[in-house]
Amino acid sequence: MKTGYQERKFVTTAIYHVFTFLFACVMIYPLVWMVMSSFKNTNEIFRTAASLLPEHFSFENYKVGWKGFAGYGFGTFFKNSFIIAGLSTVGAVISSAVVGYGFARIDFKFKGFWFACMLLAMMLPFQVIMIPQYIIFNKMGWVGSYLPIIVPQFFGQGFFIFLNVQFIRGIPIDLDEAARMDGCTIYSIFYRIILPLVKPSLVTSAIFSFMWRWDDFLAALLYLSDPLKYPVSYALKMFSDPTAGSDWGAMFAMATLSLIPIFVIFLTMQKYLVEGIASTGIKG
Repeated sequence: MKTGYQERKFVTTAIYHVFTFLFACVMIYPLVWMVMSSFKNTNEIFRTAASLLPEHFSFENYKVGWKGFAGYGFGTFFKNSFIIAGLSTVGAVISSAVVGYGFARIDFKFKGFWFACMLLAMMLPFQVIMIPQYIIFNKMGWVGSYLPIIVPQFFGQGFFIFLNVQFIRGIPIDLDEAARMDGCTIYSIFYRIILPLVKPSLVTSAIFSFMWRWDDFLAALLYLSDPLKYPVSYALKMFSDPTAGSDWGAMFAMATLSLIPIFVIFLTMQKYLVEGIASTGIKG
């Protein structure tokens, strides 16, 4: 026999789950619509926009989209995206872990000041600094290559540094002192003690870094002019032509394929992502 409290709790839980389900449906519907539209003919997409399922499933959009444009196939664009996102992720994760370890464990002059500067820089939107950065990279002769996109990632990213600092501060300092008594230097302590314990934080940084660089459109728009170097995020724009007809079906097909790497990463790394965010929130 349920008590009044149990009944109220059951009703509240049921209402919460219903509203959460409805909200999730609203959020995911545009994505599902895009995926389903990639199997429609281009002239059918907007004619049957209210219908989720296509009248006839067709893979023609994927064949046309994969051929790309002007002789450049999407195989090249996907390769470019993996190069940019992969190298940027490696640089961001390694450099942010090193800087985070320095802020969390090493005492140096004006430590608080530099940490505050890092936080302020993290809060600045990219649109504020993109013009000064472009001027600097243009004078260095880097414009037109991947260097302005990849190299800055090897000097630490504010959000990942802060994430690692909070995680490392939650690790008992006694482990460092015990390792130091055994003859370890600050470098070996970082490599042998800290890195294995901050694995969830590193994986979380890697997931976000790969996702941000994979989806980055603005940087490619600013620095790349050769179609042979375009990433997927920028190449998708080429299907849209305001002065003529746009091949929306091919665009939706390639956009659907571009989601697969991100989906696979989240599916395989979800455990570490949740652990990293949750642990950082508790220990910070």
